[in-house]
Amino acid sequence: MLVRKVVNSISLVIIIIVMVTILFNKLPWWSLAAIVLIWILITAYGVANIRSGYFLKSLSYNPDTKRRQIAITFDDGPSQNTLKILDVLNKYNVKGTFFCIGKQVKLYPDITREIIAKGHIIANHTYSHDKFIDMYTTKRFTEEIITTDTVIREVSGKIPLLFRPPYGITNPNIARAVKKTGHHVIGWNKRSFDTTIPSEKVILNRVTKNLKPGDIILLHDTKFITIAVLEQLLLFLQKNNYTTATIDELFSIQAYA
Repeated sequence: MLVRKVVNSISLVIIIIVMVTILFNKLPWWSLAAIVLIWILITAYGVANIRSGYFLKSLSYNPDTKRRQIAITFDDGPSQNTLKILDVLNKYNVKGTFFCIGKQVKLYPDITREIIAKGHIIANHTYSHDKFIDMYTTKRFTEEIITTDTVIREVSGKIPLLFRPPYGITNPNIARAVKKTGHHVIGWNKRSFDTTIPSEKVILNRVTKNLKPGDIILLHDTKFITIAVLEQLLLFLQKNNYTTATIDELFSIQAYA
């Protein structure tokens, strides 16, 4: 929330400076160019960093939690690999939150139902997770969310209220879409990069370093390396007296409509 206020305040100051410059022509052109560049950089930061809250409010961690607990989330499934993830979670009696891609739910309906049967939470991660999805119009992005809700409901009987934008990218169109659909936007503050880093040790260190109550860890149930990392993570949590919560539990919100 503090980051959001700071970023928005800086943007407001820049807008005021630009307006004053236009009205009174008090600054040289290069100064105006520098101001515009700073605004572009701040906006780019807001687009790429879901925690900034630049375009919309997201729940990325809960510093007010009264318990020594964190949330483990998984993106981009379900897939065959999800079954192995479920086995590890079941072994340690841990519940997670799965942000599922609609087309994957359609492809693996039985695994989707298994996630829910094991007591985990299913959430919305758009239908296509297209690499250019941040370029979609408000209408098209809204359709991505609604279509995923429909597919999940048809497969499981659940209508998710939790949503995570692909790549954690936000922009005005996404903000307007989420406002229409009424979902809680969920971010993270512990990104594992398990889709790109080949080392279990490095990934584990990323999510455990400076871990604190209320943190949200981002993993992917589509990656084989995540299985080993997850087991090591759960052992770390046990050793350090952490418990886990699903996203709805961590923030005391509803997971389903």
